[in-house]
Amino acid sequence: MSLIRQIWLLLIATLALAFAASVLVHVGSVRDALQTQLQLKNSDNAGALALVLSQQRGQRAVMELAVATQFDTGFYRRLRFVGIDGVTVFAREASAQPMRAPAWFARWLAIDAPPGVAQVSDGWRALGSIEVESQSAYAHDALWLGTLRAAAALAAVGAVAAGLAFVGVRRLRRPLDATVEQAASLQRGEYVTVAEPRVPELRRLTRAMNAMVARLRTVLEAQAEQVDNLRRQANCDPHTALANRGHFMTRMRELVHREDGAARSGMVLLRLANLAALNAAIGRDHTDAWIVAIARALQGVADHTPGAFAGRLNGSDFALALPEGGAATSTALALVEAVKRALAAAPAQVKVFASAVEVSHGDAIADLMAAADLALAGAEAGAGFTVVAPAQTPPGPWARAGEAGWRQRLRGALANGQVRLGGFPLIDAAHRLIHIECPLRVQLDPQGAFEVAAHWLPLAIRSRMTCEIDERALALALQATALDGQPRCVNLSPDSLADSAFASRLRTMLQAAPEAARLIWLEVNESAAIDRLELVSELVLQLRPSGVRIGLEHAGERLTGIERVLDAGLDYVKLDASVVQGVSSERGRADYVRGLRAMLNGAGLQVYAEGVATASDAHALWGLGLDGQTGPWASAACPDLIR
Repeated sequence: MSLIRQIWLLLIATLALAFAASVLVHVGSVRDALQTQLQLKNSDNAGALALVLSQQRGQRAVMELAVATQFDTGFYRRLRFVGIDGVTVFAREASAQPMRAPAWFARWLAIDAPPGVAQVSDGWRALGSIEVESQSAYAHDALWLGTLRAAAALAAVGAVAAGLAFVGVRRLRRPLDATVEQAASLQRGEYVTVAEPRVPELRRLTRAMNAMVARLRTVLEAQAEQVDNLRRQANCDPHTALANRGHFMTRMRELVHREDGAARSGMVLLRLANLAALNAAIGRDHTDAWIVAIARALQGVADHTPGAFAGRLNGSDFALALPEGGAATSTALALVEAVKRALAAAPAQVKVFASAVEVSHGDAIADLMAAADLALAGAEAGAGFTVVAPAQTPPGPWARAGEAGWRQRLRGALANGQVRLGGFPLIDAAHRLIHIECPLRVQLDPQGAFEVAAHWLPLAIRSRMTCEIDERALALALQATALDGQPRCVNLSPDSLADSAFASRLRTMLQAAPEAARLIWLEVNESAAIDRLELVSELVLQLRPSGVRIGLEHAGERLTGIERVLDAGLDYVKLDASVVQGVSSERGRADYVRGLRAMLNGAGLQVYAEGVATASDAHALWGLGLDGQTGPWASAACPDLIR
């Protein structure tokens, strides 16, 4: 039983006991007073009547007439004259008069006043005694009415007391509810503080809770810093802080092959010429300083290009990955100019060369690197700070057909139902299904194949159709889940979150299918939670009551900003394939994933791995304590999980 309910029961019991005791005390006191008054009335009337009878000198007829007259003019139950021999000489009696008070009340509170008795004499000669017994009905009526008035007055007082108690309990309940909500927030992985109440006891409790929240946040931030150090050790070149070759190539491979990646992307390869000769000519320390200057210029260009990332492939080679196609050459020229300015004070021997290549979704990374190396060799044949771009591959199909034409095809596919969901299992360590990942496939050509997102998502973003596409994907997932009862996961575009009504429309869809909604998982890209925290928080706030789970996908590069992830109120995180690939063979990467898992689990988030391709990596990830995995290995290991 809750504390508030116990307080209310205690208050109600106290008021009820006080009411009952007050009524009983009042009724008892009034009954005793009425009984005493009735007894005195009997005695006084008996004395007065005895005086009248004594003046009649023993004349029975006159005495009887006086008694009858007194009986008829008063409220008497009985008047009786008893002789000196104890024999009743004459008497007058009446039946009990009807009462307005209930019979049970009269039986429960009987008023028993003894009859009044007085001696009657003729001078010194005793004639007998007169007994007077009055009616008690009026006393019961008076007692009943008094009881009703007292009960009403006490009930009014009790109502006022209950109102005051309600106000007091409500004042106590607000800080208690805030503390309960704070504890619930901790359970959900949210770290919030609340204002301290005025009640001293509750103020101490709230202060202790706030201190605990602050300490937990500090511990998590310290843990996040440790995890970030592990990330840099596993993924970064120690001298320049850029991604090392292994991590850069893994991320590049994910960029080119990921289903929801771009249709076209690009890469710039940069080389510091004659590194060994430079070390000999100007010294290793000076050469390292110019390498750091090149890395800073490269990172500066990457920071100003959303989605781009840079890496150091070896001692003299650097690379910049571009998330969208068509900009590799212009970016390479801008990069070379930035490097040239950074090396303005360098000796003449310090020169750089660059190549720019475009790549289509699904192309082999080896072919991409070969083309970049060949172009770079051509650049090195010229003067310093030269850029060479090989002949570009043909543009994507939507660009060849015209943007307007492919936009019309995309809208037609949505209107005609030429869409379906893919299906990839996310499994736990016991090979049980956690949910089915459901990327949307669109049939742009009625006679063609269902295309992955990489072939139409850039056009959808340009056409501002991501909301419509995400809503269609959710509708298909709800429909399928309602039929087979299997949980499904739908990824939402960050561009959809910018629509202020998007979350409300999703909430309406989920409320229309409450049973299926509890089996739906929704996820957004890591960049959305970091860069658009308020939009993700609003999404969580609106959709959480329907029972869906909301998390991050493609995460790992920016999760060290853990306080932002906590503020979003998410349920789970999926680590990007570039984070987990090679975990079985790289000790530093394994340490990083272990620390990341511990930090996120400690914050109340489930941690899953994406894109797991090999059994060795899968077993290593189970050993690191991850909650689930998806990717080629999971699909091959559990082909029958999806019905």
